[in-house]
Formats: sequence, C-alpha cells, structure tokens
Amino acid sequence: MKTLYLDCSMGAAGDMLTAALLELVPDREKMMAKLNVLGIPGVEMVCEKAQKCGIGGTHISVRVHGEEESEEMYGHEAGQIHNHEHTHETGHVQDHGHAHEAGHVHDHEHTHEAEHGHGGAHTHETGEAHSHTHHHHSGMHEIGHIVSGLPLSERIRKDILAVFGMIAEAESHVHGVPVNEIHFHEVGTMDAVADITAVCLLMDQIAPDQVIVSPVHVGSGQVKCAHGILPVPAPATAYILKDVPIYGGEIRGELCTPTGAALLKYFASRFGAMPVMRTLSIGYGMGKKDFPAANCVRALLGETEGVGDTVAELICNVDDMTAEAIGFASETLLEAGALEVYTVAAGMKKSRPGTVLHVMCAESMKDKMVELIFKHTTTIGIRENISRRYTLARSIQKIQTPYGEVRKKISEGYGVAREKYEYADLARIARERGRSIREVADSLYGAEGKKEV
Repeated sequence: MKTLYLDCSMGAAGDMLTAALLELVPDREKMMAKLNVLGIPGVEMVCEKAQKCGIGGTHISVRVHGEEESEEMYGHEAGQIHNHEHTHETGHVQDHGHAHEAGHVHDHEHTHEAEHGHGGAHTHETGEAHSHTHHHHSGMHEIGHIVSGLPLSERIRKDILAVFGMIAEAESHVHGVPVNEIHFHEVGTMDAVADITAVCLLMDQIAPDQVIVSPVHVGSGQVKCAHGILPVPAPATAYILKDVPIYGGEIRGELCTPTGAALLKYFASRFGAMPVMRTLSIGYGMGKKDFPAANCVRALLGETEGVGDTVAELICNVDDMTAEAIGFASETLLEAGALEVYTVAAGMKKSRPGTVLHVMCAESMKDKMVELIFKHTTTIGIRENISRRYTLARSIQKIQTPYGEVRKKISEGYGVAREKYEYADLARIARERGRSIREVADSLYGAEGKKEV
C-alpha cells in the first residue's frame, strides 16, 4: 500500500506542506512551473533551498503582486477595522512565511511577530490610524469563483473548496457569525488559494492510498490582542483540530496555522505513530524561523504492504425511504469522502422489505459520516464495525494513444500486478468516435483485448 506519513513535530502550515510534498515529486521544476501557470490572480510561487539544524530542504514563498506577504500589506484605518483583531504574540511567533493566511480572516485574530524582519516593530493599537491601501475582501462565493476558473480537475477543485470550507466553518463557530459572512482579506486569500491549491494538486499527483499524520505540535503561549489575551493554538485552529491528537511543549508560538490544520485533517486517513513501512522518498518542507529543533514538516512516502489500514464500517437499516432518497444519500456520502457506500436488500420488522446501508470510511471521517447518515436517511440508529483493510498499491499512468492521452490504472502488491484503462476515458472516446466501449478497449489493449472493461 502506498502510504504517505507526515511528521508534524514542529506543526504545519500551507507553505511547509507544499514544500515537503514537492520534494517527493520527481520533477520539481516542472511542478513549480505548473503551479505558476494556473492563473491564480497576482500570484507567483518561488521554490528556494533552505537548511534547518543542518538538514537540507525546501522553502516555498508566495508573492502576491510581486510582494511576499507581510504586515505592511494589511494596514487598516481606524474606521475600517471590520471587527478585526490584530494580535501580537507576547513571546515568539512561529513564522511559517505567512503572517496572514486563510485562517486569519476578518472577524479573526491576526497573529504577528513581535519583531519583524522588515526594519522594526509594527504595532496596532485600538483607534490608531495606519497607512491604508484599499483591498477587496472575499467570501466563500468569491473563492469558489476563483477556484472554478483554474485549469484543474473537478476532484482537485472539490478538495480546495472543502479545505476552505473547513476554515470558514471554524471561523463561523469561533466568532458566532454565519459562514456566508466570513470574509478573507484579498492578499491573504490569494496566498491561501496558492497554498491550498498546491497541496491539493500535489496530493493528487502523489496519489497515496492512505495518509497518516503524527500527533500535531501546536506550540504554546499566548497572544495579546485589543480585547485581551488569547491562547495558542488560535481558536480557529483549535476548532479544526477537534478529535485530532495535539500537544504543546516548550516552544512558544503558533506552530500550526488554520490552513495547515485544515489540510492535515482533510487529507488524513488517520492520526498516529509512523507505521512499519518501506520508505521510498523523504521530503522536508521548511518554515521561515529558526528554533532549537528543525523547523519543518517531514513527509515520508513508502510502502506498507501487508500491514493494512483501519477503516470504520457504519451500518443502518431503513424501511421507509424511496429508492431516489437512498441514492441521493449514497451520492452525498461518497462526495463527502466515504471510501465505499453500498446497499443490501433485507427483510425488516413486520415483514417489511427494507435496505441495509453500509458506509466504509477512514476512522478520522467517522463522526462526519455519522452526522450525514442521520441527516440524509430516516434511520434512528447506526452500528459501527472497525476493520483492517488490505489494498493493492495504485497509481495512474498517462498513456499516449491514437485517441490522445488516456489514463491507465496500475495496481500491484502481494505478488499481483494489474493494469486497466480508466473507464471514464474509454467511455469518452466511445462517445466521441461513435464506437462501443468494447471496440475502444480492444484497440487499446491489442492482444490483451479480452480483458474485461
């Protein structure tokens, strides 16, 4: 099984995760070029070599309209605070290269370093006027518009918006305002779109069968804002990391950002110790500041053949739902991240014909799936089984054919190797050429045309 393990012993931020995953890709320059031609408004991503505690790695910086994010880009005049809380750490702030990112939005606490590398301290006091550059502010609707215009697959767009949705939900909960009233600062939005898009694109490229994340070091200490003293992790980060193993420590500062937290929680199959695995490649994504410990996210990609992973199976019985309603519930669960959803016909109480709904999901997704099952079915009870799952390692190859580029799925492990062209590509070619899927498959497989489609 192709396994990605993320070591977050120094927290996580969007740029650190991007850099760590980038080091796992064979052609980094090609991937960086791909990221920079996506057309994210005003954004350029720069890849730089970096070293922490003698370890070499990669640092990613995001430049918006030619400038790397800094406090100076966020001045607000006294009358234009937008219920905004600019906070300053009383100790040391972990600077991952993003003073402002998706999680630090309007109606949120913006964390800043007490000392800045651009020439001195920069303070915010209630009522103090600042030089002001007009910036637009984007909500989820505007972010959706930006993402819909990027040349990406629907699957990657769905991932990007789901991560933004987790951040917006956290902000909504913390500040007691509806999600549609959460607004992201223009420059912070572009920076966050770049980070989240890069991670989602790299995850799609690497295509791990499972992602295991270490317990997350969130940092410690407090931040001071106009309304008082707030704890680390920031409230939005703490909300996102509910049900995730986290810890503090002696390092004072915000080690895990809201964007980092949302990306980890979205992609994690589970959280825990590194499994027994045969490591194939290792990546180091570096933060900006120096600490006694190496300030990085470490990504290890390898095989855990024969080990298997743990999945939850959620089961419920329904005897008063239409076929259409059951179909809608199944589609909704799959779109939300279920590994598999299927139904079995069964006889229920009072001799009624009914349906048994089975939902397979990663343990980290269990609570979300339970909520969706209760929301979209009429069941009043759900059973749970925890199982070990064994799967072949899967990868996708893009093959040039007389029909153009076609994807081929490669599955291997346990002494078995299988290849199969993607059904969606075969179906598309069949429609375009007015041929049957069997004819298209026979022409692609050649001598292997007897394979089932």
